Amino acid sequence: MFAKVLIANRGEIALRILRTCREMGIRSVVAHSTADAGSLPVRLADESVCIGPEDSAQSYLNIPRLIAAAEVTDAEAVHPGYGFLAENATFAEICRACSIRFIGPSPEVIRLLGDKVRARELARKTDVPLLPGSEGAVRDETDARAVAEALGYPVLLKASMGGGGRGMRIVWDAETLAAAVRTCQSEAAAAFGSSEIYLERYVEGARHVEVQVLADGQGRMIHLGERDCSIQRRHQKLLEESPCPVMTPAVRRELTEAALRLCRAAGFESAGTVEFLLDRNGRFYFLEVNTRIQVEHPVTEMVTGVDLVRAQILIAAGEPLGLRQEDVLFRGHAIECRVTAEDPVSFAPSPGRITAFVAPGGPGVRVDSHCFTGYTVPPYYDSLMAKVITHGADRNEAVTRMRRAVAEFIVEGIKTTLPLHARVLADPRFAAGDYSTTFLESGL
Repeated sequence: MFAKVLIANRGEIALRILRTCREMGIRSVVAHSTADAGSLPVRLADESVCIGPEDSAQSYLNIPRLIAAAEVTDAEAVHPGYGFLAENATFAEICRACSIRFIGPSPEVIRLLGDKVRARELARKTDVPLLPGSEGAVRDETDARAVAEALGYPVLLKASMGGGGRGMRIVWDAETLAAAVRTCQSEAAAAFGSSEIYLERYVEGARHVEVQVLADGQGRMIHLGERDCSIQRRHQKLLEESPCPVMTPAVRRELTEAALRLCRAAGFESAGTVEFLLDRNGRFYFLEVNTRIQVEHPVTEMVTGVDLVRAQILIAAGEPLGLRQEDVLFRGHAIECRVTAEDPVSFAPSPGRITAFVAPGGPGVRVDSHCFTGYTVPPYYDSLMAKVITHGADRNEAVTRMRRAVAEFIVEGIKTTLPLHARVLADPRFAAGDYSTTFLESGL
């Protein structure tokens, strides 16, 4: 087992990893920017190293500085969390070259699955259902128009690399296609260093459902059920739950088998997530694979009792997966609300000093947050400030507890999305589990 792990991230996920390391008897080193010098993860870490200024390009995305931080602190492994360099194959490759264990899949697997065009081809070869789309990347507007006319509108333009909703556009007609292609390629180039995009048929009224997978280096691979992540704004997830409220046992069996089949074919090792679209008729289609821990991983932990960060670390250390599929027991229902420092109506960022922070509690309530009274939310990074997770014996109990938790949560000094979550939870459609990825667009 590792004696020391460098945490190459910030905020709530850095604190989440730190806590598991401490429970496992592993010393943690938090790499941080100057803006995060007074943050809770830095305060609680066994060691901390400043890796640069507030600009993430000079700190959290600076590979040489992160490698130097691991070397000077004698860290044997690096946990990248999510975002930043978590799915950067070059970073994983350099870690390996420097004899530092990257807690995640191999660089080869990250590179394969991080390219959505190549991942789609792997899905095709393994008989995982795919949405009709371009055979590969489209070169230009003319190429995109030919594919779109063959598919029929609406279509979805997507960046081949990256994710998080960037480099994505829904195109409803031929008149707006050319402009959308140019915008999409520009966004993709700026965000991911590649302007490559491809097309898929757009499915209206679909749900976004994903399968959590764990795989060790000895050939054992299991799934930990599915999560429904359909409550989104501009392809950014706001609320997740497990299990999916409309999933049938038959579709679940096919969905999880497809996820495992794809990951086996890729030679996947670590914790990963296979994402799908689920249409109104219960048909599912492959979207992509995330080769890292997900923001929404706590809902899976709540219904299975499995610590996913611990599993990642054990697998990276060469330990066999201590679970068989039949050992995984699913209990009740869990929901997560992502609370961000944003205006709940305009979604404008709301950085600043928190003058009061009182997290909810009580039975079945978990809060993952790095915030506290007096903390200043910096303007330089993702606005996620807390995740509220509730668990209940069934969905109704989980929803009821989440309504209570959101109502109890006190944050003053900045604006947050808590009022938006309250409106979602109060909507009869959500209570009935009747929603899709366009839920917010349809009005609350």
